[in-house]
Amino acid sequence: MFGGILISIVTLMHLHVFWRLGSVPLVARRVRRGVVAAAGLVLWLMFVSGRLYGHGGSGPMAVLLEVAGMNWMAVVFLCFISLTAIELVTGFGWLMPRIAPSLRGGSLAIGVVLSLIGFVQGVRAPVWVRYEVGLAHLPPELDGTVLVALSDLHLGQPLLDRDWLARRVEQVRSERPDIVVLSGDVLEGHGHPANELLQTLGELGSGRPLGAWAVLGNHEWHGNPDRAAGYLTEAGFEVLRNRWVEVRPGLILAGVDDLTSLSRAGRDGQAMPRALSGRPGGATILLSHTPWQAEQAASLGVGLMLSGHTHGGQVWPFGYLARLRYPLLAGRYEIDGMTTIVSRGTGVWGPRMRLWRPAEILHLTLRRK
Repeated sequence: MFGGILISIVTLMHLHVFWRLGSVPLVARRVRRGVVAAAGLVLWLMFVSGRLYGHGGSGPMAVLLEVAGMNWMAVVFLCFISLTAIELVTGFGWLMPRIAPSLRGGSLAIGVVLSLIGFVQGVRAPVWVRYEVGLAHLPPELDGTVLVALSDLHLGQPLLDRDWLARRVEQVRSERPDIVVLSGDVLEGHGHPANELLQTLGELGSGRPLGAWAVLGNHEWHGNPDRAAGYLTEAGFEVLRNRWVEVRPGLILAGVDDLTSLSRAGRDGQAMPRALSGRPGGATILLSHTPWQAEQAASLGVGLMLSGHTHGGQVWPFGYLARLRYPLLAGRYEIDGMTTIVSRGTGVWGPRMRLWRPAEILHLTLRRK
């Protein structure tokens, strides 16, 4: 269903962009409309093939089609957004009939420039984002504990491979954290990840005094969540599925399965109470891939909730649409005495692009409140 909706939306944007491209004076004088239409058809077929064949396929051709198709999707999106802004200003050509075609050309050029900026930002290393978080009932001996959180790695995509992950391992090791957590969408959920990839993933959390922990995201649910949890366990991470653990006396870490996936099955209502019930006293940190039910978590005594999923919108201005469904889009929020931090994600999904929303790794220093 998601793939069908995505292809339909991109097709409509694609048709509008190439229809207007043919009316741009610079293009109209030098390129016949048939050539413009043919180029549009080829690029559309590339996107559709990347989605239908490349996304689930294997081999060099599948990789090439998926990379090219998803990046082209982002270019069309940015061109469509820029073009739509000019269409509204010119009343779709009725208000400024003489200059509207030239303005459309300028808007499409802006879309291309934004795409180039997005590509540059998309291949940059994630930045460190640092927070100090006060937790009530945190034992004095755990004051100053360093927690590193990564979210939305999306390992298994063509460009997010073992080499990319190895560089993230070095980033994390340089901070010498006490505990490492993964907030979901670690794997793409399609097929068995390469053993070398799982081995490198295991290096993220190896040797951490307070362990390495993970929860499942919606992409782990795209395949078999039990199998995905097994892969994470194989990599050395303990997966928290609607349960809690006491990592040290007075410090509880809880995790819930992805609330977006559970809501589709009508099973999201009891996940959080189940994950938090019966725990001992102390400070509680909750891992929830989807940043929902924060008020409920606060009412159940959680001191810190860590989430991801939204990518902060990833490619501006998509975040404005994402915020309609996920009001806690990115950054730090204080909700009924509980701190909630939503990561923009360490990796990317789809296009290897980020526009004004850099990838990040969270560095949290826990303080006794």
